[in-house]
Amino acid sequence: QVQLVESGGGLVQPGGSLRLSCAASGSIVSINAMHWYRQAPEKESEWIASMSGGANTKYVDSVKGRFTISRETHGNTVYLQMNNLKPEDTAVYYCNLGVITSNMLIDVWGQGTLVTVSS
Repeated sequence: QVQLVESGGGLVQPGGSLRLSCAASGSIVSINAMHWYRQAPEKESEWIASMSGGANTKYVDSVKGRFTISRETHGNTVYLQMNNLKPEDTAVYYCNLGVITSNMLIDVWGQGTLVTVSS
């Protein structure tokens, strides 16, 4: 019904930047919430950023001021701009959307994209 395709991960040096993309496709009526999570090796998944349908944003303290969540003005792509990356940001990053499709609200996840921060 709905698929999320993530891209933009890779290897970056400390202090560098990356922009992750999360492109949603399928039978989408509306997106009411957008989230980014990350999971480091042998760690539990951690919520890091959210954006409501009203464009209000929230961030976990560890990324506040460095990461920015955004979306296309008239589209279904969500972004995570990551600046001043640190080694502790190394993780697989997942987007998660609350999507209204057809007649119901569903929770859909991207496949994950690996971000490695290393000098």
